[in-house]
Amino acid sequence: MEGHPTYFQLNTGAFIPAIGLGSVNYSCGSSDISAAVLYAIKIGYRHIDTAKFYGTETAIGAALTDAIESGIVKREEMFITSKLWCDDNDPQYVLPALQRSLDALQLDFLDLYLMHWPVKLRRGGSRLPTREDDFLPVNIKGTWRAMESCLDAGLTKAIGVCNFTVKKLTDLLTHAQIPPAVNQVEMHPVWQQGILRNFCNAFNIHVSGWSPLGAPGAFYGTDEVLNHPIVRKIAEKHAKTPAQVALRWGIQTGASVLPKSFYPKRIKENFSIFDWSLQEEDMYSLQTITQRRTNPCEFFCNSSTSPFRTLDDLWDGEI
Repeated sequence: MEGHPTYFQLNTGAFIPAIGLGSVNYSCGSSDISAAVLYAIKIGYRHIDTAKFYGTETAIGAALTDAIESGIVKREEMFITSKLWCDDNDPQYVLPALQRSLDALQLDFLDLYLMHWPVKLRRGGSRLPTREDDFLPVNIKGTWRAMESCLDAGLTKAIGVCNFTVKKLTDLLTHAQIPPAVNQVEMHPVWQQGILRNFCNAFNIHVSGWSPLGAPGAFYGTDEVLNHPIVRKIAEKHAKTPAQVALRWGIQTGASVLPKSFYPKRIKENFSIFDWSLQEEDMYSLQTITQRRTNPCEFFCNSSTSPFRTLDDLWDGEI
C-alpha cells in the first residue's frame, strides 16, 4: 500500500478507496447508470459517489442491490457517499434528506454524508443556474450539528463537506463537535489545491477530488487537463493515457479521486492506475502547470441575495 495506495484512512478510522465512481448525470437513463455502476463494481470499484442533486441515487441503489444479492460484493466492502443538497441545508431538513437518500439507495446507512455547498436555497430551488429569489440565509453551524446527529444515530459512518475553503473550514472547526472527515473539492493538475490540501493535512481532513479529469464534455468542464502538454508528455513517457496520469497524480498527492463515466471502456481505463507510479520528476513537472479554477461555480454568486456577492467571496480568494 505504501507505493500504490488503494485506500486512505479517514479521521474516523475507516478507509476510503483511493478511486471512486462519480455519478453526476445530465444525459444517461437510469438503466444505463445502473449497468455502469454494476460493471464498475464487477471490475473492482468499491466507492460510489452520488448526491441528491445528481438524480442518480435510485439507479445506483438498484445496482448495489443487484451486486449484493448476487454475491458480487458484500455491503461492508462498499463505500457509498451521498450529499445534502442546498435546498435541504437547514437543521430541520438534514435527517429527512438523509433518510430519502438511504431509501433511494436501498441502504440502512451511508459511509459518508457530505454538505454539498455552504449555501441554502429555497425548497424546490434545486436546479442550476440559480435565480436571485432562490437564496436564503444559511446556518452552517446548525446544519453541521444536525449532520453530527445523523452520525450519532448510525445513519452515516462519517460526515464531511464539499467546496469548503480554508477560511470556511477554519470557521467550521471552531464549533464542530465532530470535525469533517472529508472535504470534496475540484482538484486536478490544472487546479491542484496546494494550500487547501496542506491545511486539510494539518487537521486530518481527507481531500477527495471531483472532476479530477476536468470534466471534459460537460457544460461546466474543460478539456484543458487532458490536453495539457505536460500531462500528455508524461502519458506518452509511461505509455498511459492523459486521464490515467491525472488520476495517478491525484492519488500520489494523498487525495482520493472521483472520475465520472458511464462507459465501460473509460471506467476500466480509469481504474487501471495501481500497478505503476509517477516518478518524482513527473510530479515536479506537473507542479509547474499554471493554475486556474476551471469551474468557479459563479451561479452561487449575485450582488443582492446570495451570501457570496463575488467569486472572491465564494472562494475566499482561493481562485
